[in-house]
Amino acid sequence: MDYRAEREDVAYFMRRLYDKNLTTCSGGNVSLKLGKDKICITPSGLDKGRIQPEQIGIITLEGKNLTPELKPSIETSMHIAVHNTRPDIQAVVHAHPVTASSFTASEIKINTSLIAESAVILGTPVFSQYAKQGSTELAKIVSAATAQGNIVIMANHGVLTVGETLLKAFDRIEVLEASAKITLYTQLLGPKRALSDSQLTELVAPPKKDEKTERQLIDFIVKEVVDKITKLNS
Repeated sequence: MDYRAEREDVAYFMRRLYDKNLTTCSGGNVSLKLGKDKICITPSGLDKGRIQPEQIGIITLEGKNLTPELKPSIETSMHIAVHNTRPDIQAVVHAHPVTASSFTASEIKINTSLIAESAVILGTPVFSQYAKQGSTELAKIVSAATAQGNIVIMANHGVLTVGETLLKAFDRIEVLEASAKITLYTQLLGPKRALSDSQLTELVAPPKKDEKTERQLIDFIVKEVVDKITKLNS
């Protein structure tokens, strides 16, 4: 099985990362889970802005390269570790968007509570300590961080997001970059106005049931059933 559709999706979102200036032509990587024991992942040494489905590698979650003609991504071990840590997700996106990556080398945190979109989609990102790119240590540190949240700020490196789909993982990294820009701009503008605790709670709280509307719906259904029974018996 060549997983053509899945490899097309991975290639598409990698190109989209590049087109949206969220990574460079040689940076970043995207993976998608295939069944229970494999992932497809962008390889190393290719132009990420022009990558095609046949250039997407297939790797087992034990690290065996099923596409030996393709050079595995330097961060393959990190992706495998994240997928193993988070069996509830299907996609992992790692990139180096300029503004968000600037915060990975700063003591200032990205403020995701400035606007409603980032508060809902991102929550509070998790910060992970620095480790050399492509190293086993980095894989351990970042995968442990994903156990605490869906967005990881990787110290002096870049960012990583996970999701139930590629779109959700991509959305999180795109919103994170927007949130980083808003954080920077509000720092430059002066005094900022973040959402209050009660406003943030309201955003993530489940909607309250409209008891009156629910009662009216039940009454309507009961009336319809009674009318039909009456017609059948008449």
